[in-house]
Amino acid sequence: MSRSRRWSAVRAIGLAVLASGASAQDAGPPPVPAPYSLPWQLRPATVGTVVRSDSSFGSWEDGGGASGSTLVTGLIGTRKVGSSVALLGRFLYVNNNPPETGGEPEGSAISNPLVGATFLKSRPGGGKGALFLAATLPIGTGGGDSPEPGQSEAHSRGIAVRSAMDNALFAVNYMALVGGLTLARVTPGITLQLEATLLQLFRVRGPESQDEARTNFTAGAHLGRSLRPWISAGLELRYQRWLSDAAPARNDPSARETVTLAVGPRFHFRLGGSKWIRPGVSLSWPLDNPLSGQGYRMVQLDVPVAF
Repeated sequence: MSRSRRWSAVRAIGLAVLASGASAQDAGPPPVPAPYSLPWQLRPATVGTVVRSDSSFGSWEDGGGASGSTLVTGLIGTRKVGSSVALLGRFLYVNNNPPETGGEPEGSAISNPLVGATFLKSRPGGGKGALFLAATLPIGTGGGDSPEPGQSEAHSRGIAVRSAMDNALFAVNYMALVGGLTLARVTPGITLQLEATLLQLFRVRGPESQDEARTNFTAGAHLGRSLRPWISAGLELRYQRWLSDAAPARNDPSARETVTLAVGPRFHFRLGGSKWIRPGVSLSWPLDNPLSGQGYRMVQLDVPVAF
C-alpha cells in the first residue's frame, strides 16, 4: 500500500472514531430515574433488598383523662429475587404502658409474623403498579383460650398506634390472607401513590365465641415532594374499614371505620455503591372516633437501609 493510501485509511478511521464519539456525546448519559418518595405505612411501589426498622410511639388518654403510651417496634426484611419480584417478612413487638390508675393492665406482646411477595410492573413515564400477596402465621403471643390480659390489651393499643392498618398482625388467633394493589406515578420532584388491600381472616385458635371469620379493608394515598437531593416530605392519608360484622365493629360502631393523616420529612444518604439509608420521622393523628376521642397522637421513626 502506498504512503498516500495508508494516510487516507488512517484519516478515515480517525474520522469514524470522532463521529462515534460525537454521537455518544449527543446522546448524553442514560437518564436517571426520578426519585421515589417512600411512604410511611403504605407499601413501597418498589422491589429491592432492604432491612427496615419501623417504630411508632403513641400517646393516648383513658376515659378519666389520664395519659398512657404504647410503643410498637417492627422489623421488615425484603429480598429481591428477580427484576420485578421481592420476598418479604415482617413482625411487630408492642409494649403498652397504661395510666397508673389501675384500670388497664400493663403488658408486652409479639404480633403474628407476615410473609409475602411483591410483584412490580414499571412503565415509561414513571408509572408503577405492584401486586402484593401475603399471609400471616397465627403464632403471636397473647392468643389461645386464656390469653394474658396485658398481652391482649397491648395488641389492642398496637392496632390504634399503627392507624388500624396492621389489624391482621395483631389478630393473633387468626390466620389472614392478604391481597393488595398499589398504583404510583413518579415524576421529578413528585410522587403520587394509591393503595387498596383486602384482608380475609380465619380463626384457627381461641374461644369459639370469637368470630369464625372477619373481612377487613384498608386503603391509602401518599403524596411526596422532593425538596433537595437529600431531603423529601411526605403526606399520607389512611383509611380502614371492617367489611364484615366483626366483633371490633359490633362492640364499638365508631371503630368500623378509621381515618388518620400523617406528615413528615425523610432524609436520603448514600452509604457507598448501591447502598442507601433513608431515615424519616412523621407525626400522625386520627380524623375520627374512636381514636380522636381518646386523644391519640403518633410519632413514627422509620429507618430503611437498601443494599
